[in-house]
Amino acid sequence: MKKQLDSIFKPKVIAFIGASEKEGSVGAAMMNNLFNGGFKGKIYPVNPKRKTVLGVPAHKNIKKLPEQADLAIIATPAHTVPQVVEECGEAGVGGLLIITAGFKEAGEAGQQMLAQILASCQKYGMRIIGPNCLGFISSELGINASFANKMAGKGNIAFISQSGALCTSILDWAQDQNVGFSHFVSIGSMVDVGFAELIDYFGMDKATSSILIYMETLKDARKFMSAARAFARSKPIIILKAGKSKEGGKATLSHTGSIAGNDAVFDAAFQRAGVIRVDTIAQLFNCAQALAMQPRPKGNRLAIVTNAGGPGVLSTDYLITRGGRLAQLSEKTMQRLDECLSPSWSHGNPVDVLGDADAETYHKALDSCLADSHVDGVLAILTTQAVTHPVDTARAAVKVAANYHKPVLAVWMGESDVAEARQVLEAGKIPNYRYPESAVDVFLKMWLYSRNLELLYETPEEAPQQFTPRKDAAWRLIRQALSEGRKHLTENEAKALLACYAIPTGAGKLAASEEEAAEFAARIGFPVAMKIVSPDVLHKTDVGGVKLNIPDRAAAKAAYQALMASVLERMPEAVIHGVLIEAMVKKPFELLIGAKKDPIFGPVIAFGSGGVAVEVLRDTQLGLPPLNMRLAYRIIEGVRIFPLLRGYRNLPGVDLEDLAFTLTKFSHLLVDFPEIREVDINPYVADHESGIALDARVVLDAFQPRRRGHPHDHLVISPYPGKYTKFIKLRNGMDAVLRPIRPEDEPLETRMFENLSDESITFRFFGYVPRVDHNFLTRFTHIDYDREMAIVAEIQQDNQKHMAGVVRIIADAWGESAEYAIVVADQWQGLEIGSNMTDYILEIARDKGIARIYATMLANNQRMIHMLEKRGFKMTREDRETFHAELDLENAMPFAAELPFQPI
Repeated sequence: MKKQLDSIFKPKVIAFIGASEKEGSVGAAMMNNLFNGGFKGKIYPVNPKRKTVLGVPAHKNIKKLPEQADLAIIATPAHTVPQVVEECGEAGVGGLLIITAGFKEAGEAGQQMLAQILASCQKYGMRIIGPNCLGFISSELGINASFANKMAGKGNIAFISQSGALCTSILDWAQDQNVGFSHFVSIGSMVDVGFAELIDYFGMDKATSSILIYMETLKDARKFMSAARAFARSKPIIILKAGKSKEGGKATLSHTGSIAGNDAVFDAAFQRAGVIRVDTIAQLFNCAQALAMQPRPKGNRLAIVTNAGGPGVLSTDYLITRGGRLAQLSEKTMQRLDECLSPSWSHGNPVDVLGDADAETYHKALDSCLADSHVDGVLAILTTQAVTHPVDTARAAVKVAANYHKPVLAVWMGESDVAEARQVLEAGKIPNYRYPESAVDVFLKMWLYSRNLELLYETPEEAPQQFTPRKDAAWRLIRQALSEGRKHLTENEAKALLACYAIPTGAGKLAASEEEAAEFAARIGFPVAMKIVSPDVLHKTDVGGVKLNIPDRAAAKAAYQALMASVLERMPEAVIHGVLIEAMVKKPFELLIGAKKDPIFGPVIAFGSGGVAVEVLRDTQLGLPPLNMRLAYRIIEGVRIFPLLRGYRNLPGVDLEDLAFTLTKFSHLLVDFPEIREVDINPYVADHESGIALDARVVLDAFQPRRRGHPHDHLVISPYPGKYTKFIKLRNGMDAVLRPIRPEDEPLETRMFENLSDESITFRFFGYVPRVDHNFLTRFTHIDYDREMAIVAEIQQDNQKHMAGVVRIIADAWGESAEYAIVVADQWQGLEIGSNMTDYILEIARDKGIARIYATMLANNQRMIHMLEKRGFKMTREDRETFHAELDLENAMPFAAELPFQPI
C-alpha cells in the first residue's frame, strides 16, 4: 500500500488525462498548476484531440506515453472514466487521481461505473484519490495536482478535506497567515483511499508533524480508529467534523450520499482514539500551529500576564466557563512579582503589569509565572498604548519562553501597530492571536489532548474478581427469540441474558394466573412489583402494564387482573406470557446502562442518570466497547451526577468499583453478540453496597454470520484476543501460559524489565538502556490487536505471577509485513520459552494473514540467529554490528503441528 500511495504522492512521472488549454476549464487550470508548481519530474498531457497542450506535446492515450506513469490524473467526462482506468491499469500506472464528478451523485448508473472502476483498480493493484475532488498538493516536491488557484506554502501540516470548495478558501487563508503544508489533499467521495489510509501514510511521513482533517462522513470506522490510535500519541490529529446539528447532519447526508452517525458518538470515538476535535476552522489551524511550536501543558492552570485589565478579565471568564483554571500563584511568586512590578499591580492572577510596562517588566513577570510549579502555561496579552514597545516586548517573551518547558501563548491586540511584533513572536515559535478567547481555546485544547492521552494510557486496575460469562446460555436465549421470528426479548428473557454475564437482576417469578401471582408474591415477600410479560409490548407503562408496591395477597390478585385487562384493552392482539413478580428494591440512585448499534461505529455504550426523567435530564456519557476497568471509570466520571455517585458531604455514594465492573461485564455482552441492536437497563438502581437491574429491554438484529477468524467485525476496536491462549510445559517440568498482553500487565512487565541483565537489554534494545517508567511501558502493554500482537509467557511461582518473556510482532498499517522482537527474562532462559513463543507468534501471524516477518539483531546474538535460521529465516548482514532476518511466511512450513487456537 505504501508503494502505491508513493506512486500518487511521490511520483516521478505524471500523466494528465483530460489536459486542456480551454480558458476556464478544469483541464487548463490543472495544466497550469502542474507546470508552475515546481515539480522536477516529467508531466505528459493526454488528449486524443490535440497534438499539444500549452505548447507541450500531447499523447492520444496513456499507452502511447514514452515511459510508464506513476500517477495518472483523470479529468475526463464521467462516462469515459471506467475505460480510461482500465487503460491505465494495462499501462502499468501506479495510482490514480480522479477529479471527475458524476458517480455517487448520478444514482444507479454512477454506482455501476464506480464498480467498474474499482474492479479495474483491484485487478491492476492501483489506488484512487477521489473521484469528485479538487486534487492534491505536495509542497515538498512542488506538485500542484489540483485546480485550486493557489499553491500551498511549505510546512509540516498534512491537511485532508472532504470539501474541495473549503480547500480553496483555506489555501487563501493559509497564505495570508503564513501557514504551510507538507500535503494538502481533497479526497472527494473516498471510493478507495480514505482517512485511514492517509493517516497511516502521513503518520509515517517525516515531513509531517500534525494531521488536520475536515470530515463530513466516515467510511470504515474500524480502519480509521486503528490508524488514529496508532499515530495520535506521536503526531496530533485534529479534526473539524461537520454535521453536529440535526440540520447539519442532513446537509452532510445530502452532500455525500452517505449515512451520518450520531454526533455524540463521534465525540466518544474521537476521545477513545486520542484525537483532538475542534469546532471552527480557526481552531483547526491554531491548534496545529501551537502544538508544533510549544510543549503541551501538564494541567489546565493558566497564568495571564497583561497590561490591560479588561482583556485579562475576559480571558479569565472564558477560561473558567470552558473548564480551565486560573493558576493560584505561590507565595514565592507573589514576592518576586512585588519586587519587580509597580506597587499598583493587580496582586493576583491575572497579573496586570499596568499600561506603562516595558519589555523588561514583561520579561520579569513572565519569568516569575513560568517558574511557578502551580502554573501549567502562560498567556501574555499586550494592548498598544503610548508608552508600549510591542516589538521589544515580543523579543522579551521569546527569550524567557525558551528557558521553560511550558506553553507560552501571546495576544498582541491590534493590527498595523503590532504587525512586526507578531512576526517576531512567530519566528520565536510563540503562537500569537488577535483575541484572548482564541488563545484560551488553544490552551484548553492542548491540555485536553494531553489529558485524554494520559487517561487513555493509564494502567487499568485488575477486575475485582474472576468473570467467566455463560456464552452458550446467552446464545440459546438469543437464538430462541430469532428462531421464533422475534426481534425483542421479553423482560424475563432480557434479565436472564444479563444474568449470563453476571449483571445482577431481581429474582423474579412468572405467574400465569392470579392464584400463582398471590402465591409467588408471598414467597418473594411483600411489597412486590408486578409487570406484564409480552413479546408484543415494548413499553409496559404505555399500556398500564406495571403495578408497584403491592402489599399483600389480595392486592396481588387484583393487580394481576388489572394488568391483564389493561393490556388486552389497549392491545387485544398481544400475546401475553404472564405477569412477572419481583421484590420491590429501594436504592437511592436510579441509573441508566444501555447500548445502541450506531450505523458507523457499531455498538455504543450509554451510562448516566436513569428513571422516568432520563430524557429530561439528558445526563449521559457514551463509550465504545470493549471496556476495561479504567475505561469504565472514565465513562462514570463523565456524567454530571458523578460527585453524588462518589459521595457528597455526609451522603454515601455508590460502590464505584462494582459499578465499573458492571459496565465492563456489559461491554463483554456487546462484544460477544453482534445480534444485539439495543439494550436498555433502566433503572439500574445502586447504593454504596451494590446495584441491580430492575428493568431491562433488549432489541435484536437478524443473525450475524461470523467470518472465519473475524468474530468481532461489528466492533471498531479489536477486543482482547483470548483465543490466542496456549498452555505449555517447560523443559524443567513447570507449566506456563502463553497469552496476549493486556494493559493490566504493566506491573508484571515492570518487574521483568527490572531484573533483565545488561546483556538481555543490549540484545533487545541494541545497547540503549530505557527508562522503565509508565510512559515507556504503555507502548508495550496498550496495543491495537489489529496491528500488533504481543504474547507473554506467564509463570506461577511462590504464589506469584511472573512474566518470563514477551514476543511481539508489529505489522505495517496494511498488514502485509511485521517486525518481530523477543526478550526472555534471564532466570527463565534455557527452558525453550523463546522457541515456544517464536513458533506461536509465527502461527498467529499466519492466522492474521501477514505475509512477511522480519527482524534486526546484533551480530553477537548467536542464540537469536540460530533460533531464527532454524525456522527458515534468511539472514543478511546489514553492517558490522547487525543482521537482518526475513521469513516469507506464505511459503514457510508451519512450526506447530496444528493451530493451537480456533477462530470463534
